[in-house]
Amino acid sequence: MKSIIIALRTSIVFMILCGLVYPLATTGVAQVLFHKQAEGSLVIHNGKVEGSELLAQDFKGAQWFHPRLSAAKYDPTASAATNSAVASKEYIKKAEKNIEQLRGENRNIGSKIPPDLITTSGSGLDPDLSPEAAELQVPRIFKATGIAPDQLIALIKKNQKNRQLGLFGEPRVNILELNIQLEKFIQNKHIIN
Repeated sequence: MKSIIIALRTSIVFMILCGLVYPLATTGVAQVLFHKQAEGSLVIHNGKVEGSELLAQDFKGAQWFHPRLSAAKYDPTASAATNSAVASKEYIKKAEKNIEQLRGENRNIGSKIPPDLITTSGSGLDPDLSPEAAELQVPRIFKATGIAPDQLIALIKKNQKNRQLGLFGEPRVNILELNIQLEKFIQNKHIIN
């Protein structure tokens, strides 16, 4: 009986430590040291949450930069990759369909298409595109908005994030943040410096 009481006490102590004290402590430290990340890296525009800089969302309309394709249909609760092998007929068929759709939306794009415009990411929710993939969309956006291509390219360059520590990753542009800047530019009609 004594060993059962000791086991129960030990279990209760560890439940309190691991189930209450530790989560509260780590949450408190995260809120103090990494507040933005602990809150979900939310992007706030005009006092309203527009999304997270970590999750892609779909933008409809010719006037917006379009994000990388999503196998999860931009639903963060259904994060998923296609799981198709690159050499499979299914993958090739899907890539050809994506190229056809891309050419339909973006006339005169040429033969060199950045892969991130026709493939999905591992999570299906990658919020970033390569600068080349964003620049490829400039003629469509120019046609829809009348904003000069050199101003759109300047906007892309202004929002470009480079390799972390100069070594890790590739140059990229967050599409949500880029579209928010594009919206501000359209509303204010300022020249981008």
